[in-house]
Amino acid sequence: MNKIRKGDQVIVLTGRDKGKRGTVAQRVDAEHVLVDGINVVKKHVKPNPMRGTTGGVIDKTMPIHQSNVAIFNAATGKADRVGIKLQDDGKKLRVFKSSGEEIKA
Repeated sequence: MNKIRKGDQVIVLTGRDKGKRGTVAQRVDAEHVLVDGINVVKKHVKPNPMRGTTGGVIDKTMPIHQSNVAIFNAATGKADRVGIKLQDDGKKLRVFKSSGEEIKA
């Protein structure tokens, strides 16, 4: 079970965007996530008339490793760790480690 999922509010722990918050747009692979407005780079793009794209410099969001982000706890206003809690019927729930309350995604 992934501790960080699409749609989660996260805060960046390290790197040039340290302290910024954003929403997870997608999981790229098992270890990387795309976060809106985080790790944005300038990319030079060639024009491609077959696809109808114009050339120039565009802003592109690059993946960030999931160890460099933590889920944002709105109740405390800080980053928090994620724990897994088993229910009686065998379902797994994601909970905040600090308070034990369920994470609403």
